[in-house]
Amino acid sequence: MSISVTPPKSRRALPPLMRLTEAAADRLRAMYAKGRQGMLLRIGVKTKGCSGMSYDMSWVEAPGPGDEVVTDQDVTVLVDRKASLFLIGTVMDYEARELEAGFTFTNPNEKGRCGCGESFHV
Repeated sequence: MSISVTPPKSRRALPPLMRLTEAAADRLRAMYAKGRQGMLLRIGVKTKGCSGMSYDMSWVEAPGPGDEVVTDQDVTVLVDRKASLFLIGTVMDYEARELEAGFTFTNPNEKGRCGCGESFHV
C-alpha cells in the first residue's frame, strides 16, 4: 500500500501592514527631530463618524504590549494591534495644500467613506 503525501499549498504573502510615502516619512522625521523627540506615533482606528470608523493618531513614549512596530523608509510608527486587520496594506501619506495639511491614508480595506471623508467602513 502506498501513501501519497501532497505538500501544503503555499500561502500568498500578506502585504505589509503599513507603508509610508516619502512625504509622510519626511514629515515624521521632522516631527521626531523637533517637538516630538523621543516619542513615537501610534496609529489605530476608533469608532467615530457616520461610516463607523476613523483613523486615530497619538504620541507615546514607547511601544505598548498591543503595538505592532512598523519601520519603513527608516522611520518607525506603531500600529495598535486591534487595528491591524483594518489597516493591512494601508499607505500613509502627507499632503500639504493651500489651506490645509495633514496625514492621509489610502486603505485597500475601505469599502466606503462618509460624505465629509471623516470616517470609513470596511
